[in-house]
Amino acid sequence: MVANRGEIAIRVFRACTELGIRTVAIYSEQDTGQMHRQKADEAYLIGRGLAPVQAYLHIPDIIKVAKENNVDAVHPGYGFLSERADFAQACQDAGVRFIGPSPEVVRKMGDKVEARAIAIAAGVPVVPGTDAPITSLHEAHEFSNTYGFPIIFKAAYGGGGRGMRVVHSYEELEENYTRAYSEALAAFGNGALFVEKFIEKPRHIEVQILGDQYGNILHLYERDCSIQRRHQKVVEIAPAAHLDPQLRTRLTSDSVKLAKQVGYENAGTVEFLVDRHGKHYFIEVNSRLQVEHTVTEEITDVDLVHAQIHVAEGRSLPDLGLRQENIRINGCAIQCRVTTEDPARSFQPDTGRIEVFRSGEGMGIRLDNASAFQGAIISPHYDSLLVKVIAHGKDHPTAATKMSRALAEFRVRGVKVRAAAPACTALSRPHGQEAGRPEAALAAPTGPGSPSLVCVLPLACVPSSRLGGPSQTRPETSIEVSPTILL
Repeated sequence: MVANRGEIAIRVFRACTELGIRTVAIYSEQDTGQMHRQKADEAYLIGRGLAPVQAYLHIPDIIKVAKENNVDAVHPGYGFLSERADFAQACQDAGVRFIGPSPEVVRKMGDKVEARAIAIAAGVPVVPGTDAPITSLHEAHEFSNTYGFPIIFKAAYGGGGRGMRVVHSYEELEENYTRAYSEALAAFGNGALFVEKFIEKPRHIEVQILGDQYGNILHLYERDCSIQRRHQKVVEIAPAAHLDPQLRTRLTSDSVKLAKQVGYENAGTVEFLVDRHGKHYFIEVNSRLQVEHTVTEEITDVDLVHAQIHVAEGRSLPDLGLRQENIRINGCAIQCRVTTEDPARSFQPDTGRIEVFRSGEGMGIRLDNASAFQGAIISPHYDSLLVKVIAHGKDHPTAATKMSRALAEFRVRGVKVRAAAPACTALSRPHGQEAGRPEAALAAPTGPGSPSLVCVLPLACVPSSRLGGPSQTRPETSIEVSPTILL
């Protein structure tokens, strides 16, 4: 059973089908027409009468469905309950395998303060910050007096950019503290915050790890997730461009060291910031599958969901043929998230019925989606992700060229959409102070008839005649590939 919805539920169902495992979906009252319900062998309603998001957070209903239908294992996907230790424990108590780390490890990694202490104990460098969640604005004042500005507030019990606020001066401190606390409380049910020194213009590099119950831990190299908007990743690249080999070794070694320190089992991601001087700092562990796991799969040829399921079955990594010396990087992969957001309204989510949908496809292109088809209803209740576009090529420029071409082929009418793509000049830049830091541009329409999705890549130019004209009411969404604009 997948305790989730949308494209990640379908991704897991497909893996299960390939392994000969029957699948069970759950769905809220608002999701009765969603594709993930159709892709499973069985589907059951949960959260009757609850708010749309709360339905997928209602542990008693999910456990009840699992027990009544003889479910052997639950995959949490990402988001919702995927990093909730109480859900992992509830599965265990019900005699249902949780496809992920043990409840204790989920708890430790979900508590950023404890995860930080574990990293320090493992000898992994961390960003200067508080050792425990702060409980007052006064403590934030004291921290800023010690370390200076800028600083950043982070939710202690969640991620995804929620409860995260950067502060550049004393004048901004109180307002940002209050907002960060409120956001964390609303998103995670706990407003606890901790404070760190803010690293300006870092690269955000994360390492994919995989462990089994026998103590075997390996890494599947890194992903560069530096292209973000409002602390949300929009483009992911594997491997990271122009990453010094010695730095790569330090990042992967520290990730494995940290995983061994905590006895990590199943798939996870260790996240780091790398400053302009090449120093890396641990920030957190995501004890689940990531949205961007796709690019790692493309360059390593390892099906991470298959591996998760086999590890949960009790098989060892060597039994699966997964040994560190056998994991090799094969080319480059880039993932771009196409979302139903309106650039003309500050990228606010857009909803409605998709009237026209034509996707970019072809050699080297993978599409992961759930609601990207003609007639699909885009709900206002959930994440705005429409489709993940993954391009794989022999190197970074080749993958970027494929991505450019694929995005240029998209046509969507009925809802506004947005995507971002990495500027290839940043990928091919010689090593230096800003070397290898991917850049992207997100742009709003500049006038009547302008495309509502602007994707910037310098590798190809699409004549405006190919972009298609706007409709009278809902402009057709196209992708304009134009000269590079660096943010």
